[in-house]
This record gives sequence, C-alpha cells and structure tokens, in this order.
Amino acid sequence: MSQSEAPNLHSLQAEVSQLREELQMRDQLVEQLSQELFRLVKGNNSLLPTSQDVPEEYLAQMRSLREQMQGVEEQVTFYQEQIAQKDGEVYHLRQSVQELTDRARMLEQVVQELPEIYRQKFADRMEEVKDKVERLQRENRQLHAELQSVSYRLAVRSKRKNGHLELPSISGGDGGDISLPSLGNA
Repeated sequence: MSQSEAPNLHSLQAEVSQLREELQMRDQLVEQLSQELFRLVKGNNSLLPTSQDVPEEYLAQMRSLREQMQGVEEQVTFYQEQIAQKDGEVYHLRQSVQELTDRARMLEQVVQELPEIYRQKFADRMEEVKDKVERLQRENRQLHAELQSVSYRLAVRSKRKNGHLELPSISGGDGGDISLPSLGNA
C-alpha cells in the first residue's frame, strides 16, 4: 500500500465513525420526537385541541416541527447512504490491502528462494562441465595409450631393421619436437 493510501484509509475510517455518531444522535432525536408525537396523538384525545381551538401560532410550530422532522429523516437517509458508500470503499480498500499483502509475501518468498535456485542451476551446469571434462580426460588417456602403443611398435620395427631399439621422436610441421601434455594423476 502506498503512503498516500494509508492516511486516506485512516481519514475515511474517522469520517465514517463521525458520520455514525451523528446518525446515532439524530436517530435518538427522531425517536424522542416520535415518542412525544405518538404520546400526544395516541394519548388522551380530550387533551388534543381541535383545529379551531388551536391558535395559529401552535399550528405554525407543528408545521415547522413536521418540516424539521422530514428534513431530519432526509438527512438520516442521506447519511445512511453515505455510510453505506464509505463502508463499501473501506471494504474495497481492505481487499486491496489484503491482495497487496499476499503479493508482497509471495514476492518475499520468491526472493528468499532465489539463491537456492541459482545454486541448483549452477550445480546442474557444473555437472555437465564435469562430465565433459571426465570424457575428455578418458579420451586423452586413451589417445595417450594408443600413442605409446604406436611408438612402441615403431621402436620394435626399427630395432628389427637396425638391430637396436630406437624410439622415434615426434616432431611438428615446423621441425620442432611435440611435447605431450601431462595428465597429472591420470
């Protein structure tokens, strides 16, 4: 989650809780007004004045109270819609946070596994190189043995012709002697 989303989420949560408090307070006021009106209307009908007995001032207050009550009900509906909308936004933000957290965990796990993956790949490649080196060394030993065998046979032929054993020297195309590679422990 980016740094700008965290404060935004906190401010949204604070705004939602403030709206809930206001809504709860208005609900209480509406409930009190409703109870008072219910008591007046459903109570003793003899206590209710008829419209002819009620002065115009009281009727105006009643109309004003009805209008205020209707305004409060409209505000309650508006705030309920706002709260529902904010709850939806909070829900989506929480889902986003959860998805990003899961993705971060997955990436962290991949990063932790990378060294082992590279070690394994390197070991696999080295196995191929080791196998090739072993094959070349075997081939080199075989060729060296064949060279010694050929040299020995040439020496034996030469001895038969001259009467003494003489090992031939192998020379390159430029007239220099060829030195055979050492095989170490081979």
